[in-house]
Amino acid sequence: MSTAVLFSRALAGMAAHEVIVEVHLAGGLPMFNIVGLPETEVKESKDRVRAALQNAGFEFPARRITVNLAPADLPKESGRFDLPIALGVLAASGQIPADQLAKYEFAGELSLTGELRPVRGALAMTLGAERAGRAFILPRVSAEEAALVADAKIYPADSLLQVCAHLAGRGAAARAPRAATGEPGAAGAGAATGGHTNVGAGEFGEGLTRYQRTHVSHTAAAYDDFADVKGQAQAKRALEVAAAGRHSILMMGPPGTGKSMLAARLPGILPPMTDSEALESAAVLSLTGAFRPDAWGRRVVRAPHHTASSVALVGGGAVPRPGEISLAHHGVLFLDELPEFDRRVLEVLREPLESGRVTISRAARQADFPARFQLVAAMNPCPCGYLGHASGKCRCNPDQVARYRSKISGPLLDRIDLQIEVPSLNETELTGAAAGESSAVVRARVAVAADAQTLRQGKPNNLLNPQEIEQWCKPDEAGEKLLRQAISRLNLSARAYHRVLKVARTIADLAGSAAISATHIAEAIQYRRGLETQ
Repeated sequence: MSTAVLFSRALAGMAAHEVIVEVHLAGGLPMFNIVGLPETEVKESKDRVRAALQNAGFEFPARRITVNLAPADLPKESGRFDLPIALGVLAASGQIPADQLAKYEFAGELSLTGELRPVRGALAMTLGAERAGRAFILPRVSAEEAALVADAKIYPADSLLQVCAHLAGRGAAARAPRAATGEPGAAGAGAATGGHTNVGAGEFGEGLTRYQRTHVSHTAAAYDDFADVKGQAQAKRALEVAAAGRHSILMMGPPGTGKSMLAARLPGILPPMTDSEALESAAVLSLTGAFRPDAWGRRVVRAPHHTASSVALVGGGAVPRPGEISLAHHGVLFLDELPEFDRRVLEVLREPLESGRVTISRAARQADFPARFQLVAAMNPCPCGYLGHASGKCRCNPDQVARYRSKISGPLLDRIDLQIEVPSLNETELTGAAAGESSAVVRARVAVAADAQTLRQGKPNNLLNPQEIEQWCKPDEAGEKLLRQAISRLNLSARAYHRVLKVARTIADLAGSAAISATHIAEAIQYRRGLETQ
């Protein structure tokens, strides 16, 4: 035959659209054309394909070769189309059988020797292939990511020759399957996931590997321990509340009081990730090539420097890529020295904090990325950092302090649920031994509260909408009276009012209380008495 049709995937944000790769051989002067809105790296694939075929021992047809990547109006980028194009040329020229091509999808970058190199977005592409009912042939490294998708049939390959041998029915004998990946610090991959590996017929290389994805239990031992932090009981309590309800938090205090140390220990007390959360987080990281299978089930912590641009934070580029807030999806975004960030950069956080998504629009394309992150920020109380310090070092005047704090806008501050002070430690606390609770103990309480939220409303308290707040966060009579007084004295906005109720609901969950009392409301109000009231 002189025409071959194969299937692959193109990424547009988190979406992996099906791409039909059509290869046609015709008479005339030898020529190799690729059409269908290819980017530069796709156009360059013809040189990689020619060298790979020749070095693998195949004949490169001296004919007019036309490769069409359909649909024609969908931009195609990266080297993932090398493998389907090479196979299409071989099938169209009769060097490999074409009767099995419709059962598979293909993606992989070719080296000049015919070896396969990993590609970005393996998880997102595999989700599309699994829904289409096709198996996916991928480079081995990318297949380790893709195999985390439940019920997906993944064929890992090391070279173009392995793929051709499999399609021709002459695959090598299967080796022992690899164990499923788990989280670092677990007893073993299979023990961490509770899963197993299925090996099907017609395998090649290490065979058909299909990981049965189940719930992953991440352990607090994989993170820094809360027991290392001396003193700061109030800050620890606030972080426990933030972890239980997935609330955002701002810590303000002089240098060296432990703000960064506390933030680094928050992931260790967060509730375990669900299967869907782990898969979504891994899929976003896979778009940038940052996902590691051994980190499956661990919450991501992103800590961009304060010189980061708005594009670095929310994503962008000619070909839209996810930014820091999307890479922190279902994880933690830690912004240290918050006022040192450009104010315009901080303002881009406002919409994602509310919606949990970010849309990047360009003239030719639009991409949506998830951004359900937990914001943890830290700052000094003044430009020199020592306002209110017992040493009396601060010489900042009120205007300087006001200008410094005004770098954080009111609308952004209004979206931060907990705002606390982290004071300096006294001599006794500093020289004494750390005697606080371990992360494992705190995490156990957080997990119970998180489970209660899931059973009651199916989501963390931070994600409750106004109607759900009215249903699930109604305080008792004494609590409502206290809340009315707080609204009057602190001039709370409607958003702040709702956030106080959500924080109070979390505090009640930690206490195992079905009702929200005045005690819970009082503690929640205390967490709003930060920058807003100073």
